[in-house]
Amino acid sequence: MDSDINRPKSQIESISAITLVIQDMAASVAFYEALDMTVRYGGKLARFTSLYAGSCYVNLVVDNQTEQRGFWGRVIFYVSSVDALYEQIVAAGYRTETRPTDASWGERYFHVRDPDNHELSFARLVTRKTQC
Repeated sequence: MDSDINRPKSQIESISAITLVIQDMAASVAFYEALDMTVRYGGKLARFTSLYAGSCYVNLVVDNQTEQRGFWGRVIFYVSSVDALYEQIVAAGYRTETRPTDASWGERYFHVRDPDNHELSFARLVTRKTQC
């Protein structure tokens, strides 16, 4: 039990973004821009786009191959330490879909599914890259 006391802990700070599966990126980007959201990454021709939505983000990912939706999207939580939470989840016996990774859009993240197969992502902003 002593090792649990010394293991670094991570606190969930906020929900950073919601990711929605869509079929037509150009139409979706136009719709969200009409709501005064601004493209942060990606755009009308991309397969993944992130838009500023106040202090949060709406992410869009194209899946025009699937009629029946099994994947509704992903909830992204910002945490104080991605690596510490990853170690905590693995130590608890859960399998993750990815290991902590530095993404081109400036976040470090990993994905895991809950018992009902909902995909959760835990992330931390590491740089202020802007790519459009």
